[in-house]
Amino acid sequence: MSGLRDRVHRGPADPKAPPVTWLAELQSLIGPEAVALWCTDLLAERVSPVDPGQPNLSWVGGAAAGWEVRRIEQYGEPDYWPRVWGARGLLHAWCEPVQAQSTPVVVEALADEHWRVREMAAKVVRRWELPDAAPRLAGLLRDPVPRVRTAAARALAVVGDVEHAETLDAALDDPEVVVRRAAADALHRLATRLDRPDLAERADWL
Repeated sequence: MSGLRDRVHRGPADPKAPPVTWLAELQSLIGPEAVALWCTDLLAERVSPVDPGQPNLSWVGGAAAGWEVRRIEQYGEPDYWPRVWGARGLLHAWCEPVQAQSTPVVVEALADEHWRVREMAAKVVRRWELPDAAPRLAGLLRDPVPRVRTAAARALAVVGDVEHAETLDAALDDPEVVVRRAAADALHRLATRLDRPDLAERADWL
């Protein structure tokens, strides 16, 4: 047991590998549910990123986790990165048995004070098709950060409904071309998914 604990505390074999590799390795050690719950708790800030009773932060942050740990040791509290990494972990370590626990945390993260967390949470919503997030995603189409608006539009493409078409239509006039394109694509996807071709009429012009 102590050998497993030591292995979990050391972090991934290759901190420069893609996050999906780190998470798969950790899942093989402690199981998918434990990994998903840990990522959820990091996102919700229910556990400390440097808690010795939890996995090494490098399982979600890779080599970059080292400087975040040093920052926490210096200032006594984490930055936003552990929340970003927790959300990113859920892209690869989502687990159906704990979905009811993870979903509300992801939805709440759409209102996080830092844009990187909001963006990553929107990506999790899109990846796992979490319809409970649709109302907050609609609000994020007015986010001050273009990357967040883009992620929100792309997520609404898979979880939105008819009532979100008007907000997406308004995003066709966004000052950023990447947001306009994401909104147009989302409207086309909504039109196809809901069998409502009229929803994408204005998007056809983009």
